[in-house]
Amino acid sequence: MRDLAPSFKRFGSFKRFGLVRIALGALFAVMAFGHPAQAANPLELNFGLFGPNYDGRVAICEQALGTISTQFQEKESTFWNSQLRIMAYGNIHEIAFRPWQSDNIPRRYCTGTVQLNDGKFHALNYSIIEDGGFAGYGQGVEWCVVGLDRNWAYNPACKAAGP
Repeated sequence: MRDLAPSFKRFGSFKRFGLVRIALGALFAVMAFGHPAQAANPLELNFGLFGPNYDGRVAICEQALGTISTQFQEKESTFWNSQLRIMAYGNIHEIAFRPWQSDNIPRRYCTGTVQLNDGKFHALNYSIIEDGGFAGYGQGVEWCVVGLDRNWAYNPACKAAGP
């Protein structure tokens, strides 16, 4: 005849585990749902919740060219071990200003042509962004020289740098 005592001990441990789970579930329910939500007091209502305050004052296209020259030379020498520099700009003009709805960050999109110190000409696409500088201070510039976007940040052919 078989002894059923060991199998009952095994089921007893499962019963104990089930009781522990039920007790923990009840404790969680009491802690989570025991207190009703309270409304915010007047000091908490709008404290630190200031929305964007854009004026749409974005520099004209020509004012970003110095920044682009400096950043291009720094990128080429630091990351690509290249001596390329921008020597001249031509046909710089605006292609869009705030092309999306008015509550987006104001941007001025520009394009033109650059001549590098190797004598080659390349298209340049860039945007000037209000409050787009370091930590949101000042105007930022995002740019791309077609054919020299080696990390493909604005691929294909710098189209992602446009509107």
